Amino acid sequence: LAHVLARAVQQTCIHGGSVIAHSSSMANLVEDLAAVKPGFLLAVPRVFEKIRTTALATAERGGKAELFLKAEQTAVEVSKIRDARSRGKKARMPLGLRARHALFNKVLYPKLRSVFGVQCAYAISGASALSQDLAHFFRGAGIDLLEGYGLTETTAPATVNQASRNRVGTVGRPLPGTSIKIAEDGEILVKGIGVFASYHNNPEATAAVFDQDGYFKTGDTGVLDDGGFLQVTGRKKELIVTAGGKNVSPGPLEEMVRAGRIAAQCVLVGEQRPFISAIVALDPEELVLWAKANGLGTMTLAEAAINPAVIAEIQSYVDTANLTVSKAESIRKFVVLEDEFTEASGHLTNSLKLKRQSVLDQFEDRIEAFYRK
Repeated sequence: LAHVLARAVQQTCIHGGSVIAHSSSMANLVEDLAAVKPGFLLAVPRVFEKIRTTALATAERGGKAELFLKAEQTAVEVSKIRDARSRGKKARMPLGLRARHALFNKVLYPKLRSVFGVQCAYAISGASALSQDLAHFFRGAGIDLLEGYGLTETTAPATVNQASRNRVGTVGRPLPGTSIKIAEDGEILVKGIGVFASYHNNPEATAAVFDQDGYFKTGDTGVLDDGGFLQVTGRKKELIVTAGGKNVSPGPLEEMVRAGRIAAQCVLVGEQRPFISAIVALDPEELVLWAKANGLGTMTLAEAAINPAVIAEIQSYVDTANLTVSKAESIRKFVVLEDEFTEASGHLTNSLKLKRQSVLDQFEDRIEAFYRK
């Protein structure tokens, strides 16, 4: 309700005569979905991460964690092949993969789909970046996660993926009446019927965000692929320039670490520093389930922050993320915090976006510790 996307979708639903339901809390989401049986779901990425980890925890309790992970990998592989085909690439579906997918589509994927409700064919993810593997997992299991892109200044979506035209890793094509172009420095520029006219009583700020052709300067960076689908690569103001002159966009690496089961948030640092480091906040609920499944008993966040098994688990997420970048861009050091990032703590907005500067200010001493010789 605090986010422009939710407001825009609700207006559309009201205009179309749809029934709208709101979940009372993250903890009650699964029960609420079962009661409402929605036609589609609108949520932030954290909700879909929770659904996935809840399903894994259920499998663990039943001694079927390995089976779940195999089913997840199968769904990801199938979705990636389908995605490649949608881009006009030749991609063969191996017979063994097809057979595994058919089997899991009978014994496991229906249980996952039932979490969304029997009528839900797709879901819309907004407010922040969605993990590509997570999107592939759900799509391979039968639920399309559709991403769009926009800002308050564009009245929510400027681009959107459709159920019939969805490319994972992109935020879709421009809506009718909207034009997207990429500036020379990579900034995403938007012009169209949804773009605001001006900031209230602030002509200086208004002039600063429009170029000479009337395009709104979003502050985000991105690329357009050969099909006109937009991929958002980061925020201009969040770009980290290391002491060696390497430009690092923190978003993709942070997203990959955050996709790890017990990691709730990840913040990269390294501006004018010799290397990139990371601050990691844990997910208390997932920590309990993960610790139990690994025979570690119960532990507080403070205990978990220095627990060797927890640190090794976070290291595995960091190692996976580092495989996607050069050594100069990789995360060399990280610290696990004993603090939880919440709206109440001042680290998240009420649409669950990270308040990066708040984190950098509060944990300045931890950051300095990375670079002490």
